[in-house]
Amino acid sequence: MKWLIASDIHGSAYYCRKLIQAYEREGADRLVLLGDILYHGPRNDLPEEYNPKAVIEMLNPLKESILAVRGNCDTEVDQMVLQFPILADYAILCAGERMIFATHGHHFHPGQLPPLHQGDILLNGHTHVPACEEIGAYWYMNPGSVSIPKENSPHGYMLLEGNRIRWKTLEGETWQEKAI
Repeated sequence: MKWLIASDIHGSAYYCRKLIQAYEREGADRLVLLGDILYHGPRNDLPEEYNPKAVIEMLNPLKESILAVRGNCDTEVDQMVLQFPILADYAILCAGERMIFATHGHHFHPGQLPPLHQGDILLNGHTHVPACEEIGAYWYMNPGSVSIPKENSPHGYMLLEGNRIRWKTLEGETWQEKAI
């Protein structure tokens, strides 16, 4: 199964459109969203083409393919307009023998770990900074941000297919790849 993993759209219709184009271009089976879908948040500047209603209209037709977790900027009222569940703080995914604990990152992160076994993956967004590091017995991964990347990282996403993870720009350029 091929998963496209993204985080922190923050209501940008411009970057949501690019993300959906990437999802279609990649031929991914699922779109995993790690929170902060509609609202930009009080600490962020408005992203390009900030238009949460347009983001809703783009994502709802993909409802059967989206798995999402709640970010710190996502609220109950957002769930009233999105046709796929977004209010769970985490999701447990299986990738072969590994468990992936997918969350936004404001509750669980490398400084506050969920229960993990050796080789498991903690997957979150929130920081807007891509990451792939082995910390002790587990892996920590972050796709960065679709709309408001930080620390000079690109607007991008991750692809998980088998035991390969690739970080890509929204234009489809691979800039990091890892076997896990």
